[in-house]
Amino acid sequence: MRYAVGALVMPVSRIVRADPAANEPGLVELGIEAGESRVDGDSWAGWLYTYNSQLPGPVLEARSGDTVRIRLLNRLGEATNLHFHGLHVPPTGAADNGFLMVPPGEVSNYEFRIPANHPAGTFWYHPHVHESTARQVSRGLAGAILIRGDLDAVPAVAGAPEYILVLQDLDLDSRGYPREPNMMERVTGREGNLVTLSGTFNPTIAIAAGGWVRLRLINASASRFYRLKVEEHAMAQIASDGGPLPSPQYLDELLLAPGERAEVMVEGTRTPGAYRVLNLPYNRGGMGMMGAFRGTEVLASLVYDGNADRRIALPERLFPFDALPQPSRRRSFVLGQGMGMGMGMMGGTNFSINGRTYNPNRVDTQARLGDVEEWEFVNPSMMDHPMHIHTNSFQVIDASGGVQTAWKDVALVRAGSRVRVRMKFSDYAGRTFYHCHILDHEDLGMMGILEIQG
Repeated sequence: MRYAVGALVMPVSRIVRADPAANEPGLVELGIEAGESRVDGDSWAGWLYTYNSQLPGPVLEARSGDTVRIRLLNRLGEATNLHFHGLHVPPTGAADNGFLMVPPGEVSNYEFRIPANHPAGTFWYHPHVHESTARQVSRGLAGAILIRGDLDAVPAVAGAPEYILVLQDLDLDSRGYPREPNMMERVTGREGNLVTLSGTFNPTIAIAAGGWVRLRLINASASRFYRLKVEEHAMAQIASDGGPLPSPQYLDELLLAPGERAEVMVEGTRTPGAYRVLNLPYNRGGMGMMGAFRGTEVLASLVYDGNADRRIALPERLFPFDALPQPSRRRSFVLGQGMGMGMGMMGGTNFSINGRTYNPNRVDTQARLGDVEEWEFVNPSMMDHPMHIHTNSFQVIDASGGVQTAWKDVALVRAGSRVRVRMKFSDYAGRTFYHCHILDHEDLGMMGILEIQG
C-alpha cells in the first residue's frame, strides 16, 4: 500500500498498525495522551485539545481479526473517554463503552477484537462525554481508524496514492485560543472560522495524469456540513460509513454530515494544472443558520504532478451486500426541540427524542440480540439532524420498502422529513446510544440509551 507524501496523510510514524506481513491476526497497540497543546500549522497556530500533541490524533490501522489495545492518559482538566465511531465492537467493558469516564490525571486501558467478518472501511475515534462532547471535539479531539480488507486489493484502489482527510473546523480568537459559543450558537450548532484537512489549511493533493487518488474523508466537525466538489472532476464513491459500496457511484458533489465518512476515487483525466476542492453552500436549516449564508470555501487544491505508468479502470462492481430481512419490530422516533418556561431564546433550550431529553439513568429503548428492527426518524423541525446509532450499522430503506443505501451508521434526517433505517442487533449485548451528531444537539439532550438484551 502506497501512502501519499505530505501533511494530508499522517507520516508513517503517526500510523499505528499491526505487522502487515503477518498471516495471522495481529495486535495493534497505541498510547494516547489527551491534553492541551499549542499546534503550529503551516499558516495558523492555536491552543487546542489534542491526542499526543497533534491534530488530528494518530491513525489506527487494523485488519479483521486484530486485537486493539489503547492506553488513554487524560491530561485534560476535565473527564474524557473514547468512542470508536462505526466499529462493530462491544459497547461494554473496556471496549466502545460511552459510560466509561476517565477523570483528569487518570488512565484507562481499552481493549477489543475486530471481528473476523468486519468490513473494511474508514472509521474514527473521538470523545463521548455527555454535555462536553461538542466542546472536546470542536477543540480538536479526533483521529482516524482504518480497517483494511478486500477493498484495498482492488487494483485501481491498491495502486492509488491514499490521502486521509480528517475535516475539522476550529473557532479561534486572534490569539489562537478556542472561543466558546453562546447558547444560540449551540442551538444552531457551532461552526468554526478555520477549516483544516488533517491539520493543514488549504493543502495540495497531488495526482498523476491518467492515474487515480483515493480520498478517505471523515467529517470530524461538531456541526459543520461539507458539500464537496472537485472542479471539473467526478468523484467515484467506493465506500460509505459502513464499508464498501456494491458498485462505484459517480458524483459531481458529495454531502457529508457530521460523523459521516466516504471514500472516493478521483481520476486525473483533465488538462494538467491545479483544480480547487470546494465546500459549496448548504442550508441545514434553523434560525439564521450560518451554513445558509456562508459562501463557497476553498478547502484544498488538486494539482497534477507527472504521469501514471498505466491506466487502471475501476471495476463496474465492487462488493455486493445482502439486504436485511423484514423487521420483527418497527419503532418511531420523533426529533424535537423545546424551550424552558420563561427562559427565552438564550437559556433553557433542550433537544429531545420522543419528547424526552437524555437521562443517563434511563433506558429509552430495549431490543433483543439477533432481532432485526426498523426505526423511523421523524423530523418536524426546521433543522437537519444527522442521526447516529452506535454498535450496529444499518441500511437506509426507501419509500417502497427496499434498501436505498449500503451499510451506514449516520442517517441525515432533513428538516421536515422522515428516514427509515433497518438494522440487526448482532453479536453484542449491552447498553449503547443513538443521537444527533450535531454534537451540541446531543449535549443538549437529543440522545437516547439503547439496551440490547442477550
